Amino acid sequence: MTPSPSEPSAPSAEARPVDSSERLALLDTLRGFALCGVFISNVVVWFSGWAFLPREQVLATLNNAPLVDRVTWQAFSLLVAGKFITLFSFLFGLGFAVQMGRAEARGTSITPLYVRRLGVMLVMGLAHLFLIWYGDILSTYAVLGFGLFLFRGRSDRTLLISALVLALGWSIVGVVILRFPQLMADTPEAGAAIAKAATEKSAAIKAQTLAAFMSGSWLDVTKATSHFFFRDYLPLLLAITLSTFGRFLLGLLAGRRRIFHDVPQHLRLFRRLLRWGFVAGVIGSGSGLVLQQLLVKKVFTPETLPTWVPFVTAPLRNLGELGFAAVYICAITLLFQRATWQRFLGLLAPVGRMALTNYLSQSVISALFFYGYGLGFITKLGPAACVAYCLAIFSVQVVWSHLWLSRFRFGPVEWVWRSLTYGKAQPMRRDDASSQRTTVSA
Repeated sequence: MTPSPSEPSAPSAEARPVDSSERLALLDTLRGFALCGVFISNVVVWFSGWAFLPREQVLATLNNAPLVDRVTWQAFSLLVAGKFITLFSFLFGLGFAVQMGRAEARGTSITPLYVRRLGVMLVMGLAHLFLIWYGDILSTYAVLGFGLFLFRGRSDRTLLISALVLALGWSIVGVVILRFPQLMADTPEAGAAIAKAATEKSAAIKAQTLAAFMSGSWLDVTKATSHFFFRDYLPLLLAITLSTFGRFLLGLLAGRRRIFHDVPQHLRLFRRLLRWGFVAGVIGSGSGLVLQQLLVKKVFTPETLPTWVPFVTAPLRNLGELGFAAVYICAITLLFQRATWQRFLGLLAPVGRMALTNYLSQSVISALFFYGYGLGFITKLGPAACVAYCLAIFSVQVVWSHLWLSRFRFGPVEWVWRSLTYGKAQPMRRDDASSQRTTVSA
């Protein structure tokens, strides 16, 4: 069975970072698992350069790719794409609920501390975005994190309805945002012309960006990143923002109900979510995979698809992402109740405890591996090789996280984050923390 987190008999009124004895190993394991999937998604789609190639070239490449690459791409589309960032977002909202519960136990307000925490996270995210990689999620999470304050006093029913409306329904609004000029055209022909012009403009920006990534210096890449982010990537980010917030709310609801703090009392819920999540995942992601294959086989082309198709596929895609994320969460949670599986899956817990350090280091390593100012492997690896690369790097991170946390309380970036949040340097070494607690007790 999963051990219950230790509860201090007399909680201190002073805000402080969570000690390792107070952490839930299950949540750290889920966070480590999610980080691996997010890494694979980032590399296969973005760092590899595939997202910057013309759509026709991508479809032709997939159609003629070796079997291992075709199978990997289909498995990625069905089981990985969008699912792990959904899981990561859910855990972010859950983390807010846990911190809110700790603040209430101390009899203090979560607002001052959490505002500082989000502010530091925002600065880190913006530096990551403009100096290393445009696909940063920290800045987005920090901005959206302020919205959680609006829902902390709402009922569970309000949280659930709001979460589902945003997580599923906002995708339709996102389609409108991305296609608004086309939808406002006077005639279908005019709309098609607007869509074609937008596609050509986006392709030109991506080609220019890819050229900088392939052969430019770090400064060239940094400039191209800013240009690409504001001219092409930002509208996509805005179109999915509130869907992400809906996943925050699901995590907030789960944390408030404390279903991960007392898993044995909620086994029936996890089993039901596992079954229904699988059904939703297959329906949602399976339909997208079918459409993808129709495009690859040129049964349809993006230009000949009816205008209503995106309005159907967008919520289905989100349904699939939520469904498979629920499957992963429930499967790991249920397996974690068995001692053998808990020891095995628990190997991911240190990676989850150092998620921020590992996430940023993945970006640095991948930039040096794929971009021209590094080894220059961008556009040179197929899906299978990209997944192999990710698993190799992640395996090293697992070992490194274990070694680091055997001596230190936090990952290096987590230490900076917490020290800035609390306004003073936190004890880093385990023996320093033990000495500090002994002094306080005395």
